[in-house]
Amino acid sequence: MSPDAAGPTISIALAVVKTLSLVVGSLITVLAYRAYRRTGQQALGLLAAGFGLVTLGLVLAGTLYELLGVSLGMGILLESLLMLVGFLVIAYSLYVS
Repeated sequence: MSPDAAGPTISIALAVVKTLSLVVGSLITVLAYRAYRRTGQQALGLLAAGFGLVTLGLVLAGTLYELLGVSLGMGILLESLLMLVGFLVIAYSLYVS
C-alpha cells in the first residue's frame, strides 16, 4: 500500500512529524556531543552516537523510499536496524564509566 493511499493530509502530517523528530533528535545529539567535548567522558560520546543513530533511523525509510526509489519494506527494515543499534549504543553508554 502506497503512503499516498492514506490521503494527502496523512502524508503531510507524517512529513511534519518526521521533520520535527529530526530537529529534536538532532538537538539532543548536538547537546550530548557538546557535553562529551566539554567533559571528555566516553559515556557521553556513546550517548551522542546512539541518539545520532536513532535520529538517522527515524527519517531513513521515507527518505530512501521517496528519493532513492528503495522499496518501502527495505527502507523500514534499514530504519529499524539503525534504531535498534542506536538504542543498544545508548543502553551501553549507561553502563560505561
